[in-house]
Amino acid sequence: MATRFSDALFHLVKSLEKAEKRHFKIYIKRNSDKEDLKVVQLFDALDKMQEYDEKILLKKISGIDKSKLANLKTHLYKELLASLRLLKSRDNVDLQLSELLDNARILYNKGLKLQSLKILEKAKELARANQKFNTLVQLTSLEKKIEILHITRSSTEKTRQLADESMEVSRHIERVTRLSSLALLLYRWYVINGHTRNEAEEKDVREFFRNYLPPNLNEVSGFYEKLYLYQSYTWYTFIRQDFLTNYRYARKWVDLYLEDPSLVNIETGHYIKGMHSLLNAHFALRDFRGFDQTLQTFQDYAQSPDALKHDNFRVHTSIYINSARINSHLMKGTFTEGVKLVPEIGANLSDYDLFVDQHRIMLFNYKFALLYFGSRDFDKSIDYLHEIIHGPGELRLDLQCYARLLHLLSHYELGNYEILDSLSKSVHRFFAKMKNLTIVEKTMFDFLQHSFGYPPNEIQARLEKFLDQVQHLEKSRFETRSFAYLDIISWAESKVYGKTMEEVIFQKYQQSSRR
Repeated sequence: MATRFSDALFHLVKSLEKAEKRHFKIYIKRNSDKEDLKVVQLFDALDKMQEYDEKILLKKISGIDKSKLANLKTHLYKELLASLRLLKSRDNVDLQLSELLDNARILYNKGLKLQSLKILEKAKELARANQKFNTLVQLTSLEKKIEILHITRSSTEKTRQLADESMEVSRHIERVTRLSSLALLLYRWYVINGHTRNEAEEKDVREFFRNYLPPNLNEVSGFYEKLYLYQSYTWYTFIRQDFLTNYRYARKWVDLYLEDPSLVNIETGHYIKGMHSLLNAHFALRDFRGFDQTLQTFQDYAQSPDALKHDNFRVHTSIYINSARINSHLMKGTFTEGVKLVPEIGANLSDYDLFVDQHRIMLFNYKFALLYFGSRDFDKSIDYLHEIIHGPGELRLDLQCYARLLHLLSHYELGNYEILDSLSKSVHRFFAKMKNLTIVEKTMFDFLQHSFGYPPNEIQARLEKFLDQVQHLEKSRFETRSFAYLDIISWAESKVYGKTMEEVIFQKYQQSSRR
């Protein structure tokens, strides 16, 4: 499989849909001479390959050596992008604006200044209507250049308006840049560290967040400024485990699109991410009704033309919906039913392997492990946990810690007492090294390390004591994370009351649904 991920052109060809392939064939035959049609042979050869193999390519295309193949691949790559640009430009505002800007530059370079200004005015209207301020900066920059260097018959009032507009756009861009960078850096913090674990980390994140916010939040206006402000607050509150405030900002994020539904088609990726964040907020709060309603809305959207028109949107919508489907079973306790989804979701992830990052794969493996653990298939749970434990070591240290904890519990459930002592010490060292140990985790390690070999009646008493200890910690500010990753209270209750974990959580769900 390694070679499959070694060639950018192969990735691009494999990402194409039937309509895109058909359009490319028409485009290349219309715009190339017979000599250039070797790119079609190369395209067909790559399209039929399951794995990238350069030796096979050299055999399939006659009259070329390795150096010529490299040039041919470069040519094909450029032609594919040109073909896609033509095909997709009607559906993409950014591509339309880019084309208008290019046309304005061409006309200006030809000396047709008034024609260039006319196109720039049209482009500026389109950019303003869709709040594309980054492009608006480039458009006004070219317009100012023409006005400064040439006599264009523009009024002095118009040039004053152009200068004022340019300054306002610059201020807007500065706020958007600051807020989007803040959202990005908070996301980075979470991917590396997960949730805050103590007062010191909370203080660091809080100070970083406040220092990075724009000085005058009352000036924040427009879609993009609000979007990145709400994204920043969504990540900030999620990292701090302030799940109620997290829900409020995720709701604000999605509601931006309700205020102007046309923006769903313009900034589709942010809408999809917002729906994912809102579903996660419902999940954290165990808001079953809100979760189900939002998931249904998201699933309906997934069948819309907007969601299906691009690979990115289709893939990420599918990934987020599958994640939510698993979360639904995790919070309702329907683990056995949820396990049935694993082969289907696993197949989807395999189909999307060119597009899915390792962090997302790790999350799914952990969710799969939780489903199997809850359905009492502990061997299968351990298989998925091994994928995390022996996977990339630089991502999500919190998730790696909990994978090891669930791994330990799985062996405890299987009765592998001969390895529990050494295994628990190894897990404890990993947590301590990562400075990741909470009171709940310390309590659990203490229970597991001192409960081996005791008769059933003493184990029962220890389980009851452990349950009492962790229940008292459920509302603790920095213990929330432990219960978000693993419902250890329900696990302990299942042991104390002689029920399965599935039965315990499902009963809680039924009681909550009656309220």
